[in-house]
Amino acid sequence: MNPFPPLPEIEALLSTPQARELQQLRLAVLRNITVEAIEPYLRYLAHAQGFNAEVKFGGFDQLMQEAVGGARDLLLPDLDAVLVFAYLSQLSQAVATGFAGLSKEQLAQETERLRVYFEEVVQGIRRQTDAMILWHGLEPPLHPALGIRDAQLPDGQSATVARLNDLLRTTLTGLPNAFLVDMAGCLARVGAPEFYDDRFWHLARAPYSRLALAHIAGEDFKFLRALKGRAKKCLVLDCDNTLWGGIVGEDGLKGIQLGKDHPGSVFSEFQKEIVSLFHRGVIIALCSKNNEADVWEVFDRHPDMLLKREHIAAWRINWEDKPANLRALAAELNIGLDSMVYVDDSEFEAGLVRRELPEVHTLCLSGEQRLRSRAVLASCGLFDAPRLTEEDRHRGRMYQADAGRRRARSQSTDLESYCRTLAMRLEIGRGDEFTIPRIAQQTQKTNQFNLTTRRYSEADIARFVASPEHDVLWVRVSDTFGDLGIVGVCILRYDGEQADIDTFLLSCRALGRGVEARFLAEALQVARSRGARTVTGRYLKTGKNAQTEGFYAGHGFQEIEAARTSDGRTFLKPLDNLAPPDAGHFVEIVRPCAATQRS
Repeated sequence: MNPFPPLPEIEALLSTPQARELQQLRLAVLRNITVEAIEPYLRYLAHAQGFNAEVKFGGFDQLMQEAVGGARDLLLPDLDAVLVFAYLSQLSQAVATGFAGLSKEQLAQETERLRVYFEEVVQGIRRQTDAMILWHGLEPPLHPALGIRDAQLPDGQSATVARLNDLLRTTLTGLPNAFLVDMAGCLARVGAPEFYDDRFWHLARAPYSRLALAHIAGEDFKFLRALKGRAKKCLVLDCDNTLWGGIVGEDGLKGIQLGKDHPGSVFSEFQKEIVSLFHRGVIIALCSKNNEADVWEVFDRHPDMLLKREHIAAWRINWEDKPANLRALAAELNIGLDSMVYVDDSEFEAGLVRRELPEVHTLCLSGEQRLRSRAVLASCGLFDAPRLTEEDRHRGRMYQADAGRRRARSQSTDLESYCRTLAMRLEIGRGDEFTIPRIAQQTQKTNQFNLTTRRYSEADIARFVASPEHDVLWVRVSDTFGDLGIVGVCILRYDGEQADIDTFLLSCRALGRGVEARFLAEALQVARSRGARTVTGRYLKTGKNAQTEGFYAGHGFQEIEAARTSDGRTFLKPLDNLAPPDAGHFVEIVRPCAATQRS
C-alpha cells in the first residue's frame, strides 16, 4: 500500500504559493541508477515538516566521478543532505550476477575493491560538503546464486552482501553525520514483487517501483526529520482499549484483556514497544478519561502489565476533554505540543484532538489498526534519531526526578530557598569527541530557550570544535534528585577582539533554576580569556522562543538599534570590567574548560 496521496494531488499541493514560501531543504542525489521518481515523495514529506525541498540529481552512473572528481553545482556548502544510491548490479556484476563463478581469491579482491570504493566516495563527498550523507545499503539477493546451499555457507552470496553492508557501515560511522539507510528493511516491509520493477530496470536502469521509492523516501525522512529538529519527544497514551482491552472501570482488574493469549496479547505487544521507546529516551505520559485509582490499580496489581509507574513522566487521568489535558501535560513537561504524539482507540477523541490541536501528531488505533498497534507505533519513525546518547537512555528517569523536584518546589516558600535545597552542581566544559553527538542533538531539538535556533549536524559541531576561531561550551547539571546530563550549549565565534555568541540554548528541563544566567556568565569569562573586549548576541525570532527575547537585555547587554530587523535583534556587551561570577545557590561549579583555554 502506498502511504502517499496520488501524484496529481502531491503536485497540486507542492505548486501552491504557500508551499514555495516554506524554508528551503536542499537535497542532492548521487546514483548509478535511475531514481528520479523519488522526488515528489521527498518533497511531499518535506512539506509535511514545513520545508520546501529542492532535489537535484547527479548524472546517471556518475557517482564516483561526482564524489571524487567534484560536482560544484551539486555538492554545495549549504546542502542539507546527500542521498547515495549505489545499486549492486551496477556496482559489481561479479557479486550480483557472476557470484557462482568467483574463486575465493577473486571474491576477496572484489570485496577489497568495493571497500576502497566506499571509502573514496564518502571521503570525496565529505571534502565538498558537510551535509548529512544517507547511503542506501545493498539489498540481500532474492534468489542467491548458490541456491539453497547459499544459506549454509559463511562466504555465500547472501553473507557476502551482508559483509559489504558491514564494510559500508564501518566507513560511514567513521565520519560524523553519515548514515546507512536500511534497504533490507524497506524490501521486507514492501515485499519483493512490489519493490522491484523489472520492466523499467531493463528500459531505464530504474530497479525500484514507485511504491518502493515512496517507502525509501519515508526511511530517508526518519533521518532528515531528526536533522531538522522535527523528531517528536513525548508519547501520550489513552488507557482503556489502548494499553489494555476493555474498560477497567466497568470490567474490573480481572476483566480487562492483557496477557500472552489473544486478545490480550495485542496489548502486551503494544506495551513492549512503548517500553522500548522509553529506553530510547521518549517521554511517556498518560491522558485518559478514567478514575485515577482504577488506572493505577492496573499498573500496580495486574501481573501482565509491562508498562510501569516508573515509565510514566506525567499524567492527566480525569474526566476533562483530551485537548485541555494535552495542553496541561505540555505545560507540565515544558515541551511544545508539536513534540507530542497522542494515541487513542476512539475515532471521536482522535478527531477532536486533530481538530483542536493539529500540531499534535495523533494516531488512532481503532478496528483492525488495533491488531497492528505495535507495528504502527514501531514503523511511524516519529521518534527516530540517528544517534542514541547517554542522556537519551536516561531521559525517562530524568523526568521522573523532575516530578520529585516539582514536589519539593511546592513545599518551598520562594525560588531561592527551593534552589538551595536542590544542592545543584554545574559542570562547564568544551566540546570533544564524546560530547559532539549530544551538542549537535541539542541544537536540533531545543526550541523554546534557544536564542537563534540554528540547527547543526555533528559534522558542523566537529568543525567548530576544531576551529581556533570558535569555542563550543556545554553545561551539565546535577542535584539531589539525579543527573540531568548536558542541558545547555554555547558556541562562541571570534574575530580579533570581538566575540559573537552564535548559539545559546538550554533544555527546557533545566529552566527556572538560574542555570542560563550562570552559564552565560561563565561563557563571557571564557570569551574575555581569549582576548575579546566586546561580545555580541543575537535573538532570532521563531514561533517558539519568544521567552528569550529579553534575555540579553536582562543580563547587561545593550541593543544595537540600527541592527534591528523584523525577526531579529542584536545586543552588545563590553567585557573590560567583567566581574567574576559568584556561585550563587549552586553548591559547586566545575570548570574543566578553564584548564584547557586556547591561546
